[in-house]
Amino acid sequence: MSLGRDFRRLWFAFTVSAFGSAVGLGALPLVAVLALDVSTFQVSMLAALSALAGAALALPMGDFIEQRRKRPVMIAADLVRFAALASVPVAAVFGWLTYTQLCVAGVLQAAGTIAFQTASGAHLKALVPASVRAEANSRFEQTNWMSLSIGPVIGGALVSLVGATFTLAVDAISFLGSAFGIRRIEQPEPPPVRREGKRDITAGWRYILRHRGLRVLFWNSQLFGGPVMMTSPLLAVFMLRDLGLPAWSYGVMLGVCCIGGVTGARLAPRLTEKYGLQWMLLVFGVLRAPWLLLFPLAPHGWAGFAVITVAETALLVGAGGFNPSFATYRMDVTEDAYMARVVGSWSITSRSVQPAFIALGGVLASVIGMRGALWVAGISCTLSAVLLPWRAAKPAALPEPA
Repeated sequence: MSLGRDFRRLWFAFTVSAFGSAVGLGALPLVAVLALDVSTFQVSMLAALSALAGAALALPMGDFIEQRRKRPVMIAADLVRFAALASVPVAAVFGWLTYTQLCVAGVLQAAGTIAFQTASGAHLKALVPASVRAEANSRFEQTNWMSLSIGPVIGGALVSLVGATFTLAVDAISFLGSAFGIRRIEQPEPPPVRREGKRDITAGWRYILRHRGLRVLFWNSQLFGGPVMMTSPLLAVFMLRDLGLPAWSYGVMLGVCCIGGVTGARLAPRLTEKYGLQWMLLVFGVLRAPWLLLFPLAPHGWAGFAVITVAETALLVGAGGFNPSFATYRMDVTEDAYMARVVGSWSITSRSVQPAFIALGGVLASVIGMRGALWVAGISCTLSAVLLPWRAAKPAALPEPA
């Protein structure tokens, strides 16, 4: 069955924003350093505040979005993110830019991203038939990894040529392209669920925790995603200082490894059709888990570069196959009336847990050394394989009204 013209419009919107965000990846802290000359502590606070305050701001949105049509919410989230990021280069041009404005822009961007993800999961479920959800999620996953493979290279070149503030403007404009693509979708949305009574901001988490399959995957995603994000800043320092590699090697490693994500995502629909979602979640959930254990074993020099590149590529092949399968499974087992709140609760939790792991990584590196911190990340990530739906899950028990 074809995915249809409206899905292609949604895919176009996602592609534009994904590549724009990949080009602008890391531009906000670069603006803080290059334009405002802030301290290392302030740069760290900018990242932490954006994630945590954005998640807190998005906390009451799930129930609100659940009772609204999803397409206008997605467009509004794109426009908020455009305005937040576009304000930075405008203020820089007139000499008005401050650290406070960067913090506000980061918070609004994070909150807008969570709101968009909350609405888009429910929207995609209604837009495409169940028989082609695996293919649809695979397309998004391939685009995501392709953008991460190409975008940062372009972004780095733009920062060198025209500065970080202009690169941030490219990211901002990409959200206008996303809003335009979503606005062109013609298929009518189903009417949203209307409920009476008190707003319930915890229903998404309670739904997840009462469903065996979602519950174990929820904890699996935190135990996998947290250590992976924990190694992200550590790995750059490890390669440059401990392994004695040049600065450009880190970017090359990331670009090569993202091809693994594209490969895994391309394999996912065919393997899902042949073996089923349960098989995909188990096999690729295990396949992606142990590779961080190779990081602290990397020797000095280019041999270490090869070890890290192989390990990261293998991890992303597993993640590229797992992610679209997981997204399809979550759509299949979640009631329509809870879909937006489940996605929103998941996103808020991940965006709160991952900065905590990043901070923990910095503490561990200072206490037990870089390789010791990488060992902790590798062991934690490997243990995530235990938290997979090894038994078929029963249907979810609906949360009781607040």
